[in-house]
Amino acid sequence: MKCIRFLLILTFVLCIQNGFSAKLEERFHWKEVSYAWPSDAAKEEAIKSGRYQSENNLPLGLEVWKSKLFITVPRWKSGVASSLNYVDIESKESSPALIPYPSWEVNSLDSDGTVTTAETTGGRTNAPKATVVDGQLADNSSIISTFRIRVDECDRLWVMDTGLADILGNPKQIAQPALVIFDLNTNKLIKRYTIPPAHIKDDTFFANVMVDAPKNGCEDAFAYIPDLGAYGTVVYSYKADKSWRVRHNFFYFDPVNGDYNVGGVNFQWTDGVFSMALGEQTEQGTRTVYFHALSSTKEFSVPNYVLQNKTRALSSESYYDYSFIGDRGPNGQSTAEFFDEKTKTLIYTQVNKDGIGCWNTSKPYTPDTQGIIDSDSDALVFPNDLKIDRNGNVWVLSDRLPVFIYKKLNPNEFNYRILTGKVSELILGTPCE
Repeated sequence: MKCIRFLLILTFVLCIQNGFSAKLEERFHWKEVSYAWPSDAAKEEAIKSGRYQSENNLPLGLEVWKSKLFITVPRWKSGVASSLNYVDIESKESSPALIPYPSWEVNSLDSDGTVTTAETTGGRTNAPKATVVDGQLADNSSIISTFRIRVDECDRLWVMDTGLADILGNPKQIAQPALVIFDLNTNKLIKRYTIPPAHIKDDTFFANVMVDAPKNGCEDAFAYIPDLGAYGTVVYSYKADKSWRVRHNFFYFDPVNGDYNVGGVNFQWTDGVFSMALGEQTEQGTRTVYFHALSSTKEFSVPNYVLQNKTRALSSESYYDYSFIGDRGPNGQSTAEFFDEKTKTLIYTQVNKDGIGCWNTSKPYTPDTQGIIDSDSDALVFPNDLKIDRNGNVWVLSDRLPVFIYKKLNPNEFNYRILTGKVSELILGTPCE
C-alpha cells in the first residue's frame, strides 16, 4: 500500500514539474547577423562600399514554411545587406548565415539606401541591384525593406514591403509601400500590389500583414494591413486586386499605455493598431479577427466578413460590429499575437515583461485569465514577433530593439534569438490550460 502511495505521489510530482517547467527552447542566436555571401570577395566589396555594416542588421520578423525559417531585417539604418531572408530549420549551426530570399539580386541596395538607375536593353535590366526605371522598380520582386511577413494555407509568402530605407538615419522612400506575393513552391513572384496613394496618410507606417484565406479558396484570400502610425487598416482582396482603408476608434493607441521599460531603456511610443490574429475558421470561411494597438493593453475583435465587405466596412454603421474583449492588465503591451487552433489559445508577446503571454479564448478576457508561458530577462528582451506553425509549435524572435534604437548593442553578447516550443506543453500550469 505504501509503495502504491509513493508511486502516486511521485507521478503527481513529475506531472506538476513537467507542467510548470516547460520553457521555450533557444534554437538560434546571433551576436551580429551574417549572410551567406556568394563569395568572400562579394562580402569584402559590400563591407568596403558600406552596403553591409553588420551592426546595423537587426532581425525583426519571422515565419515558418516547411524547412524554411524566414527572417526579416528591416532597413532601420544603412548597410543592411538583405531584408528578406531564411535559414534552414534543421541547421546544426547555432548562428547560421541568413540566405536572401528569393535571391541576392532582389534584396540589394546601394550603401546609402539609394537604388541604381538602370540601363536597360530590350526592357531587361543589366544592374545587379534593385533598380528604378522611369520612377518605377524595374523588377517587381524587389524587396526594399520589410518588417513582417505571412505564409498562407496556399503556400504563398506575403511580404509587406514598406519601400523605405535608412529609417533612423536619412529616410528614403525608394518605392511605394506594396504587398509582394511569392509562390513558395517555385520561388517565383505572383504579384506586387502597390498601396494606392489614397490609403497613405502623413504618418502612415505599414509594418505588418495578416492573410485570411478560406479553406479551399486560395483566390478568395484577403490581406489585412494595419497602419500603426495613422491608425487605420487597409483591406486587400486578392481576387479583385483592390483595397480599401478602414477606420475605427479601436485602432488608436491608449495614451496611458505608451510608456515602456525594456532592457534598461525607458521610452515612449504612440503606435496604434499593429498586432492581428485570426480565430478559428468555420466551414463558411468566417472567423474572428483579433487585434490591438501596440501602445495599449486592450484587446478587440471584428468578424472577418465585416472587413471583407467594402460597403459595410466603410459604413458608419459598422462601428458596432467591433467588440472590446478585455484588458491584459498593467504593462501588457504586445507586438504580436497568434491563435493556436488545437488549444484554442491566443499566444502573444509581452515586451514590458520580457515574456510570452497566453489567453484561452473560451474564458473571459481579464488580467486573471492571462498566463505567462515563459519569461526571461536575457533571452526574451523585446520579443518582437511570433508565429505558430502547422504542427503547433510557437516560434519567437527577440531582438532588443529599444537598445538598438536608443543606445548601442554589445557585439560581444547574443542580441538576437529565435526560440521555440510546443504550445500544448507551454500552457500547462497556466490559466490557459
